[in-house]
Amino acid sequence: MTRQNAQALDARDPLASLRAQFTLPEGVIYLDGNSLGVLPAAAPARVAQAVQQEWGEGLIRSWNTANWVNLPQRVGDKIGRLIGAPPGQTLAGDSTSVNLYKVLAAALLLVKQQGDPARRVIVSERSNFPTDLYIAEGLARQHGFELKLVEPEQIAAQFGPSLAVLMLTHVNYRTGRMHDMAAITRAAHGCGALALWDLAHSAGAVPVDLNGADADFAVGCGYKYLNGGPGAPAFLWVHPRHLERMEREDLWQPLSGWFGHAAPFEFSPHYRPASGIARFACGTPPVLGLTALETGVDTALAAEPLGGMAALRRKSLALTSLFITLVEARCAGHGLTVITPRTEGERGSQVNLARSEGAYAIVQALIARGVIGDFRAPDVLRFGFTPLYTSFTEVWDAVEHLRQVLESGEWRQARFNQKAAVT
Repeated sequence: MTRQNAQALDARDPLASLRAQFTLPEGVIYLDGNSLGVLPAAAPARVAQAVQQEWGEGLIRSWNTANWVNLPQRVGDKIGRLIGAPPGQTLAGDSTSVNLYKVLAAALLLVKQQGDPARRVIVSERSNFPTDLYIAEGLARQHGFELKLVEPEQIAAQFGPSLAVLMLTHVNYRTGRMHDMAAITRAAHGCGALALWDLAHSAGAVPVDLNGADADFAVGCGYKYLNGGPGAPAFLWVHPRHLERMEREDLWQPLSGWFGHAAPFEFSPHYRPASGIARFACGTPPVLGLTALETGVDTALAAEPLGGMAALRRKSLALTSLFITLVEARCAGHGLTVITPRTEGERGSQVNLARSEGAYAIVQALIARGVIGDFRAPDVLRFGFTPLYTSFTEVWDAVEHLRQVLESGEWRQARFNQKAAVT
């Protein structure tokens, strides 16, 4: 594979036009969309409109005139188109951690209501993202459950009478490995357990079909592949059967804030949950954050006329396959190990490399050259490939920079070995 070959792939790329939706800095190869998506070109003007006109001129009237009040449902429904969820099943707002707290607590409540005292184990991967584990650990302590952490190959052995909730991230942030959501959910249901999925590294990057997989609960992030901006609101999804059961049995989610009330502007002193997914709302929606998130979600939905998530997935696999091939061919002998699965069905939209020495410094040296990936302790170099805007030529150039950094040893410079607060 030559650089000219990569350029030819870009010339034939049916999704190439989508790149124009983004503001990409000159001279930067951005391979960190799995951590923070780039700025949609439409976002500054749209957010400015929300600030200057809707807030500045409309003031409080804009809750009605600009329809601020329905932003969580409207943006949620748009995200639903990317994750296999019809309208009315997805809600945007709060953070991933807060949303996970809400849906996991609801799942534990549903389990308790079944009346089986032996079903008290939450299972997750040991390498799951820490916030998921911290939230689960706290809820386990509060509700008398046990959090059990296992390796991926041990998951199949956990399906038994003690399993209450299986909580997994669809694409693992450390390895890029993607679980078979449908098969694992089916196995969890087969032993009477619930399946909760974190879509932080999936939504907008790989095809997801929550209803088709018959999942129970899901949460996800708005600032990665959905390009919603730093700290963008997250989202949650709940299967209709659980929403119906919670309504039928008068079960509440734990953060019973006023926007989750059936009639918030009645200002009743007593809580009465809203019907449907709205019962999982909590406080006042973050209007500016949701406005920015909507422009980001729209960039992913722009792929629908071009084949949608299936087309994005094809390009993602081509990008990641090319990166793996080039790293192994051009960076051989430099101690890099590809830890992301080569099997396409097991790979998300990122490639992670491990190196026992200098992983952090190598990433910093690449960033200094304008190739932006990130580092995950203790030894992982992580590169995300967002098919909406990443080109094949950029993949070739990124590996060439990596080769030069390794061969020259420039990563050994002191400035690349001083860790910043955010890695």
